[in-house]
Amino acid sequence: MQTHLNELAALRIAGRPRGITSVCSAHPVVLRAALRHGRQHASTVLIEATCNQVNHRGGYTGMTPKDFAALVEKLAKEEGCPGHLMVLGGDHLGPNPWRDRPAEEAMAEAEKMVAAYVEAGFRKIHLDASMGCLGEPQALDDETTAYRAARLAAVAEASAKRSGGAMPVYVLGTEVPPPGGADHALTAIEPTAASAARQTIDVHRRVFEKAGLQEAFARAIGLVVQPGVEFGNHNVILYDRSKIETLQQVLTDEPQFVFEAHSTDYQGTRSLGALVEDGFPILKVGPELTFVLREALYGLDLIASDLVPGYGERPLHAAMEALMSAHPDNWNRHYHGTEGEKRWLRHYSLSDRIRYYWTSTDAQSAVERLYDALRGRPVPIPLFWQHMPAAQQFAEAPLDPEEVLIWRVTRSLADYHAACGAG
Repeated sequence: MQTHLNELAALRIAGRPRGITSVCSAHPVVLRAALRHGRQHASTVLIEATCNQVNHRGGYTGMTPKDFAALVEKLAKEEGCPGHLMVLGGDHLGPNPWRDRPAEEAMAEAEKMVAAYVEAGFRKIHLDASMGCLGEPQALDDETTAYRAARLAAVAEASAKRSGGAMPVYVLGTEVPPPGGADHALTAIEPTAASAARQTIDVHRRVFEKAGLQEAFARAIGLVVQPGVEFGNHNVILYDRSKIETLQQVLTDEPQFVFEAHSTDYQGTRSLGALVEDGFPILKVGPELTFVLREALYGLDLIASDLVPGYGERPLHAAMEALMSAHPDNWNRHYHGTEGEKRWLRHYSLSDRIRYYWTSTDAQSAVERLYDALRGRPVPIPLFWQHMPAAQQFAEAPLDPEEVLIWRVTRSLADYHAACGAG
């Protein structure tokens, strides 16, 4: 059953909380899995791109919002996922990719980006202008953040009216974990203070009203706060609902809103279900999905190494190690320790910074070689028992490697689906 974003607050108030999984990934296999799962369960498929990943200048994926929307539409058509189930969102839209420039220059770029997102059909917009630009403090005060968010909302409103279709819904607030997880072992994460959440709402309401953006603010559905969940390179902090009683009261006083939870990866169905029940129905997941995708790829790499003459000894693993060692910019500031520790972190860290490398030519060639080695080949069940026991249903029949990957990603999506009360 489909749940709409603008129903979440009313469902919570009615005592029938339901959630929506926000898939934050640009990997085609992850997107295909999400779209197939949505079609099979007739549930909302919310797919979000971040400002660094996708923007009007290409982002680190090389895709503009229009390109990303076209990719999702192509995969949806192939999977038979109807358009009414799909929602595209923009995450952390603001000056962050250009924060090394003066504020006015960075904001001009952010305006172009927001316009590009809305014109490409993105209708869930998370406004995040909290990070300081050149010469400014690292984190800005609420007033400055709100004025910049309102400036971007005005662009989004104008772009939506110009391009047609539904008007955007907005998510405000920025108190989130570091993008992609923390770099160190964690012991505890404190939830956002209720007073801080109230102030964020109050300041944005006042600033939007002053800017003549009352209608836009009326479509603000969510507030990003820290529920006390996080993952680092090595471990996960699970949700502790006993810590958020005062934070929950904010939603009682502000019935327009729900909370949006970032970095919910690796929480598991029980914690995710508790988050939904407690007012966090928008659950963002990203690195977990590419982590399990990599897990499946490496399992198949081991199977092919044992099964296929001439394939070699884990050539996919070797190719990714060579690629990340030659191009360390996406991981070297985040992985610390001895050379041995950094080696295993490159492949198995929960922050999954290997995800930045799958689009490279070398990685794609290695994956295609793995596909070619196993495609159509029956795999004996003992090899699945050895390297991917949970995937034994794929044994003894002609193998489609991509179907194994989709199956593995879908297992994580199913946990979210169940937690959202949609299964």
